[in-house]
Amino acid sequence: SVGRRRREAAEEEAPPTPQEKKLRLAKLYLAPPRQHGGSRPAPGAAVPPPRPVALSPALTLPHIPLSLQVQPPDPASIRVLRGHQLPVTCLVISPDDRFIFSASKDGSLIKCKWEVDSGKRLYVVPGGRKGTEERHMGHASHVLCMAISSDGKYLATGDRNKLIMIWDAATCKRLHIFTGHRDAVSGLSFRKGTHQLYSASHDRCVKVWNVAENAYVETLFGHQDVITGLDSLSRECCVTAGGRDGTVRLWKIPEESQLVFYGHQGSIDCIQLINEEHMVSGADDGSVALWGLTKKKPPPPARQAHGMQDAQGLQPPPWISAVAALHNSDLLAPPVAWHSPLSPPGSHSANVKLWKCGEGPPKLEPLLDIPLVGFVNSLKFSAAGAPPVAGLGQEHRLGRWWRIKEPPHSICIIPLKQKAAALKPPTAPTP
Repeated sequence: SVGRRRREAAEEEAPPTPQEKKLRLAKLYLAPPRQHGGSRPAPGAAVPPPRPVALSPALTLPHIPLSLQVQPPDPASIRVLRGHQLPVTCLVISPDDRFIFSASKDGSLIKCKWEVDSGKRLYVVPGGRKGTEERHMGHASHVLCMAISSDGKYLATGDRNKLIMIWDAATCKRLHIFTGHRDAVSGLSFRKGTHQLYSASHDRCVKVWNVAENAYVETLFGHQDVITGLDSLSRECCVTAGGRDGTVRLWKIPEESQLVFYGHQGSIDCIQLINEEHMVSGADDGSVALWGLTKKKPPPPARQAHGMQDAQGLQPPPWISAVAALHNSDLLAPPVAWHSPLSPPGSHSANVKLWKCGEGPPKLEPLLDIPLVGFVNSLKFSAAGAPPVAGLGQEHRLGRWWRIKEPPHSICIIPLKQKAAALKPPTAPTP
């Protein structure tokens, strides 16, 4: 009867909640290791120091130290793909690293397949005039952003005319048009491993879509200025850059909540997730900030990340026009493009600077510069670590404040060199 009462009492107990499970696991991780046989140290004996607790990779800055293997590329080895008539504004790389999708202010969408020796353009969707979207396959205004699903099936593009177009990535046929934003669509990102699409707009809101079912899901509000960038990974959340409102926001979709981060002094124009716990952003004041999603304030950002326009400091520093990160590694690449009407004709600064995420307290350490000509409006690393790809133009992707006449509108494939021999561990000195 005692056993029966115990079984009945156990059946009446409620199962533990997820919070209780997490608390129990945390206690198990933090508890000191038990000695076999239950032995204890004798009175007065020295107690050995506890072994360090191995934290979960999500709580640290997980990275593959690729920065030790990277060397500056040979300028002659940088491949240039030409085809757009106006500045390239955005690009993505297919998950299998075989294709590059790019778009520009001319409204066209170009699918390029490139090889080591030569770049080959496979498909072009020409742009049209405003108001011809229903009769025309392509966009009728500047394309500002694009994203590709992690399985390579769907491609999404957003334009200044408030439209999001969904394409079959294999055939470049248009499948659907999403409407609902009230201003230019400035950011797109597929949730990794799904067909859930996040979109950001100059109307200061974030929308969630189900591409597989051509369905609208919900809208999130919070930014006080135009949203200039958006990114996401596998978690059901996304991060956005809020332009002149000076905030970076983490949107938790199931909870319909948001975390607000402050750190930049200028307009935050670009943002990129490094992994599920860290992100990097760039602003027009020339600063780059590395954020941890569990802390509201970042470590001290890298001010004037690309130096100053002149030695006297009379002109503002070059702004950060885009950021890219090789996921789960220690490599970052904030490109910069700047041209001032106060500068002599032809003077400008345009380059891609590679940074290393330092261990310990996360910090940014500059590695090397890659000089380019033009406004670097987009930069992407491939999933497998193939050469990064940059989209260049004579103007910034969001406006026409300055114009550089020298460079063509192009896509640059930057083959980074790797060191021939790996670094050997230091050997102990001979006694």
